[in-house]
Amino acid sequence: QVQLVESGGGLVQPGGSLRLSCAASGNIFNSYAMGWYRQAPGKQRELVARITSGGSTNYADSVKGRFTISRDNAKNTVALQMNSLKPEDTAVYYCNFRRSLPIPVDYWGQGTQVTVSS
Repeated sequence: QVQLVESGGGLVQPGGSLRLSCAASGNIFNSYAMGWYRQAPGKQRELVARITSGGSTNYADSVKGRFTISRDNAKNTVALQMNSLKPEDTAVYYCNFRRSLPIPVDYWGQGTQVTVSS
């Protein structure tokens, strides 16, 4: 089984920065895509950033130029550097590892709260 644990969330002022990290344990393979999602109260969970095993990345339009996703396959970790934070970035952020084969399976962390406020 797979377990994901996020860390790095907290309260930050607008314009500030946070770095989220997620460490995985269990049967993790380098072929898994890794990503971050977020969910604000009353809103659907949305993709923030994703990185494939080959290093290809994609970001939500709302975070492009401000957030950077990275992975360390040797440590089974994925990180999200969040800069120039805005109040609308406030949400619970979830780490995600996706196994595509033989069938798609998503593994999720418990979530970490990010609050951007003065």
